[in-house]
Amino acid sequence: MDVSTCLKSLLLAIRQYRNNRSALNASQLQKHIEDVSGLKCGGVLFSGQVLPSECLSGLMEVAGDPNTSHALTGSIISLLAQFASGGEAKEALHSSYNFTGTLAAIIHCNRTTPEEPLVLQCLNVLQQLTYNMRTLHCASHIHELISFLMQHVQSSNDDIVKACLGLMANLCRHDISVQSHIKSQSNVKAFYRALINFLGHNCLTVVVFALSILSSLTLNEEVGQKLFNAKNIHQTFQLIFNITVNGDGTLTRNYAVDLLGDLLKNPKIADYLTKYKHLSVCLSEVLGLLHSKDPDTASKVMELLVSLCSVPVLRKLVCETVLRPPAPRLQPGTRKCVQARGSEPSLALVHWVTSPLDGPEQCYMQALSLLAELFEEAIDSSLCSSAQSFVELLLQEVLVLLQSPDSTEGDQLLKKHSLRAGRVISLTLSLLCGDDALRMLVSQRLSPEVCVSQVELLLSYNQDLSGSTCTTSNYQYKTYDQRMVTPLSLALTSNCREHVQVALHILFEAAPLPDFPSVILGDSIAANNAYRQRVGELSIWSSSASEDVSFMGKIFPIMHAEPSGSAYQSIDSLIEKLQNGAKLQEKVKDVHMSEIIDVYEQKLSALACKESHLQDLLEAKALALSQADRLIAQYRCQRAQAEAEARKLASLLKDTERKKEDLQTELNDHLLEVERLKSDSQQLLEHNGRLQAVADQHQELKGTYNQLLSRYDKSEGMLKELQAAHISLTQQAEGLRKTNEGLKLQQERSLAELAEKEQQIKGLNTDVLEKERIITGLQNDLRRQEEQIHEMVENISILRKELNKTEQARKDTSIKASSLELQKSQLEAKLEKMEEELSKHSQMIAMIHSLSSSKLKGDATANLSL
Repeated sequence: MDVSTCLKSLLLAIRQYRNNRSALNASQLQKHIEDVSGLKCGGVLFSGQVLPSECLSGLMEVAGDPNTSHALTGSIISLLAQFASGGEAKEALHSSYNFTGTLAAIIHCNRTTPEEPLVLQCLNVLQQLTYNMRTLHCASHIHELISFLMQHVQSSNDDIVKACLGLMANLCRHDISVQSHIKSQSNVKAFYRALINFLGHNCLTVVVFALSILSSLTLNEEVGQKLFNAKNIHQTFQLIFNITVNGDGTLTRNYAVDLLGDLLKNPKIADYLTKYKHLSVCLSEVLGLLHSKDPDTASKVMELLVSLCSVPVLRKLVCETVLRPPAPRLQPGTRKCVQARGSEPSLALVHWVTSPLDGPEQCYMQALSLLAELFEEAIDSSLCSSAQSFVELLLQEVLVLLQSPDSTEGDQLLKKHSLRAGRVISLTLSLLCGDDALRMLVSQRLSPEVCVSQVELLLSYNQDLSGSTCTTSNYQYKTYDQRMVTPLSLALTSNCREHVQVALHILFEAAPLPDFPSVILGDSIAANNAYRQRVGELSIWSSSASEDVSFMGKIFPIMHAEPSGSAYQSIDSLIEKLQNGAKLQEKVKDVHMSEIIDVYEQKLSALACKESHLQDLLEAKALALSQADRLIAQYRCQRAQAEAEARKLASLLKDTERKKEDLQTELNDHLLEVERLKSDSQQLLEHNGRLQAVADQHQELKGTYNQLLSRYDKSEGMLKELQAAHISLTQQAEGLRKTNEGLKLQQERSLAELAEKEQQIKGLNTDVLEKERIITGLQNDLRRQEEQIHEMVENISILRKELNKTEQARKDTSIKASSLELQKSQLEAKLEKMEEELSKHSQMIAMIHSLSSSKLKGDATANLSL
């Protein structure tokens, strides 16, 4: 079954279900939804044609009806969730069909039962749909959705918590109106506390969601300054880089990279990142992910690098890391080597730039943006010379991308080719030509014919818009080609400053040339300005409603002018006239009768064509009526919301007026305080200067303190060793003191004995004189005895050595004896235990013998009785 037939059957089933909400019609509708989900019909569904648009609008109406069963609603959401991942389908679901409001209405209807699987399904699809998409604050049930998320962010179900946090992160990011609405809630402080508690969660995805919400809501407030201060921000940096490198799922990596990009917009946090000590290591690991085969991972990594390049210091670091190692030049026809060699991030960038057009568009566009940032930094720094080899490789690879695409390719691939080719030309001409050496390389590789062919392709693609059929040949292109009028006028009236500057540059170059279409250009600019003014006057809803009303107005006058009944009457009258003419043919001879019949036949065929046209108009009227009913319902809903908001704004206005009066009095008081604070601030500035000098001294002292602290640790270890030595020396000193006291007593006794001896000496001196004579006689005997003593001393020294050996042997023997005694005591204790166990075993054996003997006796008596 083809897609068109499936969609017709689906539309018929939707109408049948809306007319009669029976179980049979619901099952039939669910079956057709399953058939459509099995087909790859995303391009047809969101092509803007009438049939697919009616199908999508009908599905939205059925899903948003509270009376629809959860199973049918879930099937519709599952079908539409297939197209909510990205691209034009996601944009159409978000803006044209208000899929976000439908899902919010479903959640609001089931707010009392948040544990329903349908609620979790809606939350997950909403998170996927609102990622990188701004939601209109006035959309239906957005306020109720925000209240639901703030209430159930502390649910016991981890899946609901994760979905609520992810959706809240999407709604808060870059949307001041949603942020203001959340801050105005009464439970915002409890919500902040819950988010801060989630920072310690064991799931990194929950932590990243909480950080993203807090950065959106509190980054410029007191709470955010405490969370993202110099002490805590390094942990956030480490978390982001760990998730990016190691990966906790593609979803978590995307939110982590977005969080870092949002934080880098704050100059203070960007300065913190430049001082992050692990930045070089983290950056090297991140660049290693460019060799991944997953395009989504590579695209997000390149987005992270582009965010880092928004800070001048970080851009220089990224440029040095990527371009400083010279990339080897590859020979022609060896493009596979670019993919095989993964040691350099620059080669990986070339690989992603040259990826196929049917791949993810964001991947090669991010690679080109990153290359533009890197070369802009390299040209302005000293890295230009080291980047020349990489430029040669890049030109060799990217200039192949400028070849004209195959004409058989679709418009989508042609559009992608034009976008990438324009970015490549901008990179090669605008950036690489900023240096003389690089300009020489570009001029050698890039020929004028390639540029002319690209401009010719763009103008030919724009030919349907301008209505011109002018062509060029043999590359003799002229700047006043009328096909440039439409893009030039659009660029001159654009909101982008770069587009206006480029258009003015082209205009200044082309205006002096002959035959320049200035009149046509002026008319085109005036038409663009009138269109922009008209669009500015009309709102989105009123414009859509006016288009439907004008479409119905075009249908209804035709229907009133030529109704189907009058057409049938005119045909009958013509038939009667022909019959009457045939009857009167015999009476009146007319030679031009065949011509009259030809005229009538032509009129009949024209009437038949009008009849078929009227039938088509009737079908269009039915479609327009259904659209009108839907628009009326939307208008009533919006009018009710507008009235409620008006009442709310009126009450807020009254409160604001009262607050204004109170604030006016406070303002007068504050003005007086401001005057006093000015003088105080001047004193504080002077004091701050003194404190800055003190802070510098503090930093120096801090370094000295760290050195002293290390020395203190070493000294403390030495002190413990010296204390142990001091204790042992104190014990020795005590022993020496006691010995000294004993020696003193001995000295006193010796002095007393010395006095007595002196008296004896006086008496003996006389004896000495007498005995000297005897001594002289004995000296000869003494000499002989000294010789004998000398021999005896030698013998004594020998004996002392033998005595020391004997004493050492005695000590060893005593030690062995003490150890043997210890072993003996241990063996005796073991022997006693073994004796106790032996006695127990003997008792048990005796008991066993007694039991066995009694048993044997019993057996014997039994045998005897037998």
